[in-house]
Amino acid sequence: MKEKVSELIETKKFNHLKEYLQSVNSADLPTLFEELDDEKNLIVYRLLSKEKAAEVFAELDSDVQEKLINNFSDKELQNVINELFMDDTVDLIEEMPSNVVKRILKNIHPTDRKVINELLNYPEESAGSIMTTEFIDLKENMTVEQALEKIKRIGLEKETIYNCYVLSMSRKVKGIIDLKTLVISEKDVLIKDLMETNVITVTTLEDQENVAKMFDKYNFLALPVVDTENRLVGIVTIDDAMDVLQDEVAEDFEIMSAITPNEETYFKTSVFSHAKNRIIWLLILMLSSIVTGAIITKYEAAFASVPILVAFIPMIMGTTGNCGSQTSTLIIRGMSNDEVMLKDYLKAIWKEFRVAISVALMLGVANGIRILVQYQDMKLAVVVALSLLGTVVLANFLGCSLPMLAKKIKIDPALMATPVITTVSDMCSVLIFFKIATIIMGLEINL
Repeated sequence: MKEKVSELIETKKFNHLKEYLQSVNSADLPTLFEELDDEKNLIVYRLLSKEKAAEVFAELDSDVQEKLINNFSDKELQNVINELFMDDTVDLIEEMPSNVVKRILKNIHPTDRKVINELLNYPEESAGSIMTTEFIDLKENMTVEQALEKIKRIGLEKETIYNCYVLSMSRKVKGIIDLKTLVISEKDVLIKDLMETNVITVTTLEDQENVAKMFDKYNFLALPVVDTENRLVGIVTIDDAMDVLQDEVAEDFEIMSAITPNEETYFKTSVFSHAKNRIIWLLILMLSSIVTGAIITKYEAAFASVPILVAFIPMIMGTTGNCGSQTSTLIIRGMSNDEVMLKDYLKAIWKEFRVAISVALMLGVANGIRILVQYQDMKLAVVVALSLLGTVVLANFLGCSLPMLAKKIKIDPALMATPVITTVSDMCSVLIFFKIATIIMGLEINL
């Protein structure tokens, strides 16, 4: 696409370029803007139809948006803003530097500016911060014909027309009706006889992650947002809900890998920022390994008597960490999907205990056979088998308990993922391994 567009610009075949751009899906164009230089981007943008330009602009990277705005005339900027939906305008203002924000606000109608200021005042990561105020509202005494006429008249200015909300005089939600129902119904039927009165709503202060989960649970296209007096003030649409879920998943992945979450993309984050986001957890986890070292030092006499014990430390520690990570991943995913609740703690522990026994028996038998064949040492085989049994059970217990404990004390369960569980299980697995070895083999330890 880049080569073709560049060629058409260089040969000044702008009519052909305009036709070509019209044939390209709007979702594919933001990538093109990231690859072209500023001058070509401006040419491409000006050749897009008004509706398509607004769709593309809303999906562009903030850096590209800023460069385009700086090259726009005031008239062009007004046209862009007028075509954007209100929530996209708010997102744009939040992303831009102050000098660009002043220019954007100057070109926004005073009425819209008031709405935007209200949206900007909602707490970050709340339903109010991601909602749009552009929705279709109807009255219950309207006929289907009147409702369809209103949708045709104002529908282009609204973010979605598929769900329409029936409001009272005080703007309280009395019902909801979808476009399909309106289209297939007789034109003289009243809205109140067709609307669904069991309407699920959220408040403006509801956490945006909970809002996004409701889309998955109820298969919504849009979700009404009400204020403290139960008046409809906006809706959250499915595209914004999906953005929230993507951001939450990305944040959880970073936390699970012991990285401080960062809103910038990988390549836009500086080397220093990458290092800063990782170093704190790396220092904590590194210093915590001192405990593991102290345990090994304590049992120095034991593995001096039976040096082969040292060869099994990596295997025991690695297996324990892997088992704990597997369990924590499943539990964290279950909690994020509301499948695993805090009240299910004992049920989850019992399940993981049985899983641990099954896994440990298979691992113990496999290692026992290997040790007997390789070393012909029954005591060593028993030590390794029992150690695996103890450490795998412990790892599954930690992998299940720590994320649920984190949720109980209201911190992100992802914090208790791979790095933390691996570090804790390393300490415990070494202690269990040498304790079993000293008992079965009758070894002495350093006090």
